[in-house]
Amino acid sequence: VAPMSIFQPVTQVRMTNVAVVRLKRKGKRFEVACYRNKVVSWRSGAEKDLDEVLQVENVFSNVSKGIVANKKDLVSAFGTEDVRKVILEILAKGEVQVSDKERTHQSDKLFQEIATIVADKCVDPKTQRPFPVTMIERVMRETLHYTVIPSRSAKQQALDVIKQLKQHMEIQRAQMRINLTTPSKNGKQVKAKLEDVVSEWESEEFSASIYETTFLADPGRFRQIDELVKAETRGQGTVEIVNIAVVQEGLERLE
Repeated sequence: VAPMSIFQPVTQVRMTNVAVVRLKRKGKRFEVACYRNKVVSWRSGAEKDLDEVLQVENVFSNVSKGIVANKKDLVSAFGTEDVRKVILEILAKGEVQVSDKERTHQSDKLFQEIATIVADKCVDPKTQRPFPVTMIERVMRETLHYTVIPSRSAKQQALDVIKQLKQHMEIQRAQMRINLTTPSKNGKQVKAKLEDVVSEWESEEFSASIYETTFLADPGRFRQIDELVKAETRGQGTVEIVNIAVVQEGLERLE
């Protein structure tokens, strides 16, 4: 039996479990084989060592088939045959290729993250208790038929989901507990202006020089409250978030 060759052409390198960064130029594609998660670290500046990013220090025309790019093509497209310079440009400007399986996994993970944020931020207005994450996921999937947008953050999408959920179920943002301090001369005026945005006044105290109160309000109103207090007190009032409160029968959960 003839011995099995252990050699393969130098232009072919087989690799598995790689993240591919692809850049198309002059009608040809150029690819770099990287370790997963390292491309993001490299681009953010967290990873400085190129050797930690690359699986192989070479430029390919097709990573999955292991075909190394032609040097003439490198010169034509990048003006150099310096592989390291080309790799740096591909890493900076190229597009990270994601497999269908990986894309599905990322999509599922983002979906769960959005549902978790919604559950953390919202309550049932009748009971003032939070909803289980599994319930939010089910409504997102079965009622909203929600499809995640990979380019948007989970927080941004969670706010959109909350708006959509309000059209189908009783749900409201968990209230924010806020502590307000103003000079006593501004106290009554500030309180009157806040009546429309405050859900519940929890405590208040007037002294000769200071008016202090704690109240609950929708988190989306915080900026409005802060700006109003600054305007009415000419910057002398302070507004502080104590916590996000979900309260029911003595049970309190702090965010």
